[in-house]
Amino acid sequence: MTHPLRQHIEEIIPLTDAEFEFILGHFQTVKKRKHQYIVQEGEYVNKEYWIIKGCLKSYFITDKGKEHILQFGMENWWITDYEAFIKQTKSKISIDCIEDSELLYINYENREKLTAEMHKMERFWAKKSKKGRIALQNRVLSLLKNSTKEQYELLLEQYPKLFQRVPKKMIAAYLGVSRETLSRLNS
Repeated sequence: MTHPLRQHIEEIIPLTDAEFEFILGHFQTVKKRKHQYIVQEGEYVNKEYWIIKGCLKSYFITDKGKEHILQFGMENWWITDYEAFIKQTKSKISIDCIEDSELLYINYENREKLTAEMHKMERFWAKKSKKGRIALQNRVLSLLKNSTKEQYELLLEQYPKLFQRVPKKMIAAYLGVSRETLSRLNS
């Protein structure tokens, strides 16, 4: 059986067995329980995570205690505080597990080393980064031009499995509405 990370990478670039073993050697596996953090606001961020199994959320909490979810992460997704990871600074967000999760992570030094030594991985991360920027642009455009109901329907259409795994209050926090407003959208 092919390793899931290899399948994921080979959606973009082909790999030999030796290349994949070299890549995998730069990663570590970690298991986290539901509600455990992988990134906490105010901590230095040195790892980027790839989700083998589980569901996570990245979010921040306002001074008034309101949670705003920036991103959900499920199988085959990458997640970290990218600004803090790239700049090697303290995180402005937190990321924790909604479900028990199994993750692969690569630290900053290994990612830089792997990218320098293997141009295929440089291309892989460049393409993933481009796709991430497109997704972020689409999210911002949706927030600016679509009604809450349209945003909800688009999220449901794009990620139907998310609704089976995530409580409605988290969907509301992602959309920037109250739980009550979300309930009215369903009626």
